[in-house]
Amino acid sequence: MAVHELSASGAPNLVIEIAGIRMKNPLTVGSGTFGHHGNFGQFFAVEEMGALVTKTVRGYAWPGNPGPRVLEVPSGLHSSVGIPCSEWHEFLARDIPPLRAMRLPVIQSVIGRTEDEYVEIAERCAALGIFAAIELNLSCPNLKQGGLDFGYDPIAAGKVVRRVRDRIDMPVFAKLAPDYSSLISVAKSVEAAGADAISMVNAPRAMLIDYRTRKPRIGNKSGSRSGPAIKSMAVYMIWEVFRAVKIPIFGMGGVSDFRDVIEFMAAGARSVAFGTINYANPKALPTALAELTQFLKDEGITDVNDLVGAAHEQDGIAAMLPDEVA
Repeated sequence: MAVHELSASGAPNLVIEIAGIRMKNPLTVGSGTFGHHGNFGQFFAVEEMGALVTKTVRGYAWPGNPGPRVLEVPSGLHSSVGIPCSEWHEFLARDIPPLRAMRLPVIQSVIGRTEDEYVEIAERCAALGIFAAIELNLSCPNLKQGGLDFGYDPIAAGKVVRRVRDRIDMPVFAKLAPDYSSLISVAKSVEAAGADAISMVNAPRAMLIDYRTRKPRIGNKSGSRSGPAIKSMAVYMIWEVFRAVKIPIFGMGGVSDFRDVIEFMAAGARSVAFGTINYANPKALPTALAELTQFLKDEGITDVNDLVGAAHEQDGIAAMLPDEVA
């Protein structure tokens, strides 16, 4: 980690850049944990964060999974919401006007059941001319190839990224599934296919069974686990992917405070997203931003970018940004 003299004002640089997108600080939110356009605005101004990642949209109406959808569990949530979506015209009328007025980069997350659906919704969103990037949520079963999630299959993930990359003229981010066995091969595949950044990790699959009824506790039977309990797994996966690819990483998975932000950045994330913690503490992000700024001042660190990859120095890897790693 490089440590320099602080500027005359004593303020460290918090600006980061990912795929040509300038963020005034590295903090953002995970898709689906902040609504579309400031549901949390009653707690803090959306423009305080570096970028807004919106709720995932589909190209068609979708009711989501049966209830119950969300259960509070120790150190997080067990959920299977199913990414419900309204009709496209409703999205345009309700969500686009406030998003258009946002004074920060807005990254739209999209999902599909086939390659064609990913391409269609990505093109629709890109054509609106208001988004800084499109994030491909690859945690959807590929209906035409046996039902395996795109994010678990390096070939399928690479193909959908390549098709979207060829059809839209804006940054494309690939959101990876949290699967140890295919993680590196998928990360390399989406990089080779033209992804400008990687978002990781999505919530890992999970199941809870009621000991009295001996039946799953959530309507969809299986779901996912999110919150602080998965943080160490997320840090490990970011660590591994940072070593394997050159494109930048949006890190997420159990982030709660400024210490977690530093940990994720040291592992290799350039931007860090707050997710499940938003429901327990809606002011977690602005609090972490203030405390991160103070930490940098106290440590004499003039540039937040110096944190990226810092933990790899002990392995002989310089703390460089991913696109500088040979």
